[in-house]
Amino acid sequence: MPHPHIARRQSGFTLIEIAIVLVIIGLLLGGILKGQELINSARVKNLASDFRNIPVFIYGYQDKFKALPGDDKAAATHVGTTTFTPGAGNGDGIIQGAWNSTTNTDESFLFWQHVRAAGLAPGPTDITAGDYPPNNALGGRIGIQSAKPFTTMNSGTYFICSAGISGKFAKQLDSQLDDGVTNTGSMQAGATADGTTTANGALDDATTYTVCMGV
Repeated sequence: MPHPHIARRQSGFTLIEIAIVLVIIGLLLGGILKGQELINSARVKNLASDFRNIPVFIYGYQDKFKALPGDDKAAATHVGTTTFTPGAGNGDGIIQGAWNSTTNTDESFLFWQHVRAAGLAPGPTDITAGDYPPNNALGGRIGIQSAKPFTTMNSGTYFICSAGISGKFAKQLDSQLDDGVTNTGSMQAGATADGTTTANGALDDATTYTVCMGV
């Protein structure tokens, strides 16, 4: 038979010990949540950088060559696209083609070749490369076009679109870069962005959307 003193020592945790364990669990959960918050914040910053950087590519190219990347009909002379196929646009001042086009003759597709060959943006200039189409920080396609992607958009010479963005991030982006309302202003979001649909003003946090901004 166990000694009575030994039995009392094995009776369980004290209130102090339980309190310490609960504090440790709370600190761990707090650290996990804070870490996730920091990761999400970094992702939104990366997404926002795409919308800020692409106009810089356009203005840098125009300042250097007096032409619009993707549309540049003298791209062979300007950035040496004689070694690429097809290389040049038609020079009409419009970026033709859909922002997410996979057609290698579309100017929206050639845009990336021109800005990369000019040293303005990172990435391959070979349009047959598997990683030629650019993606955002979430793995969604990103691109640019001249036609407005949503019928509710009125302002902008060019429109940058980025796909696969959760509603939560889309609302944060709109707050950072526009008016905070996802179906008005220069930045809008919707399930599709093809010029025939309207933007969505009530986004679900967990659903993914395409976010577009006019510049």
